[in-house]
Amino acid sequence: MKKRGYVHECRQCGRHTSPTTGTVMHRSHIPIEEWFWAAYLMATHTPGISALQLQRQLGIGGYQHAWHLLHRLRRGMVNDLRSPLSGLIEADESILGGPAKKRRGRGVTSADHKTLIGGAVEVIKYEDTTGKRKEKAGRLRLLILFDASERSIGKFLGDNVAPGSKVRTDGWRGYSETAMEPFRHTVKIAESPERASRLTPHIHRVFSNLKTWLAGTYHGVDPKHLQSYLDEFTFRFNRRATPMAAFQTLLGISVRKAPLTFKALVSA
Repeated sequence: MKKRGYVHECRQCGRHTSPTTGTVMHRSHIPIEEWFWAAYLMATHTPGISALQLQRQLGIGGYQHAWHLLHRLRRGMVNDLRSPLSGLIEADESILGGPAKKRRGRGVTSADHKTLIGGAVEVIKYEDTTGKRKEKAGRLRLLILFDASERSIGKFLGDNVAPGSKVRTDGWRGYSETAMEPFRHTVKIAESPERASRLTPHIHRVFSNLKTWLAGTYHGVDPKHLQSYLDEFTFRFNRRATPMAAFQTLLGISVRKAPLTFKALVSA
């Protein structure tokens, strides 16, 4: 027997359909109430929630069902109409994955289980209660990059940062005049990795927190699904001060997203 309210009659054709038809919840065997609980836990639980934790918390019958549910919710964490970052921006790349023998720097991305990602974060200037000028991180964007060339970097920034914004970067050649043409570019040369984290502290802190989160909550992820986890981290980061608004936003976006079948997910 279906739960009350889970099936309704279409006013136009008279057919009995689910209110989740055409959304990320389409053809799910999980009751809609559990979808709401899963979305609430995913949006408000500070460190996130793994499929195993969700399975135990909601009593979902099968790890794969919980894993599939979370991936479908991650689709609802990207608003296709979101506005680009603007103002003062810090941009850089980082490498995720295990150790790579005999490779250093950006060259380690040729090693197995290594993934290069690009990051850009708004920097917001403000005064504290004593009148001292400070900076804090604003909105974030993260994306897997094919390489660190000016073409890849230029496209990432062009798609995610408003023209005319001031962008701080290091001296990597990928941040060329061509790539940075739409922006006001400020280059800060770092003499060492330790120095780099001081010159662009906000994006480096993001990368550090991202790596800790992936290892702590998910104990590492499959590279082919990494972008979904980057989207989740970005969603959570951008709404870190408003968890209940994050829950409402997740529900709102999810009902506008196309379905994601388990077959499509595992074959991606």
